[in-house]
Amino acid sequence: VEVRRQFKEIPGLMEGKSEPDYAACVDICTKSAQRELITIAIIAIVTPLVVGLLLGPNGVAGLLAGSTVTGFAVAIMMSNSGGAWDNAKKYIESGVLGGKGSDCHKAAVVGDTVGDPFKDTTGPSINGPVVSLNGSPT
Repeated sequence: VEVRRQFKEIPGLMEGKSEPDYAACVDICTKSAQRELITIAIIAIVTPLVVGLLLGPNGVAGLLAGSTVTGFAVAIMMSNSGGAWDNAKKYIESGVLGGKGSDCHKAAVVGDTVGDPFKDTTGPSINGPVVSLNGSPT
């Protein structure tokens, strides 16, 4: 909506003769991201407290150990599998297994499409909730 508004209201923007209002777009994205993070922060703070009240210190220790091990394993798996799918596509493009245009290459392109978000965003983003969860009860 903001981008369309700027194209309508700022003369010469479509032709590249004037500069857009970057700050307005960044402000909208920042506010949206912060709203989305509130839920994760609440879960990360409340979960150890509730587990501590219900199960005591051993329950909190188990929660933190389990979430750390699981989060680490999932993040490593996603990052590595994304990289593996990317490398598989490059390997096939080098001429192995039929090269470009083959059925193997088509499947590898699909795998690379799925793997890029794994490698670049999903795997690394698991770190945030794990760190928040471990930092809240201390």
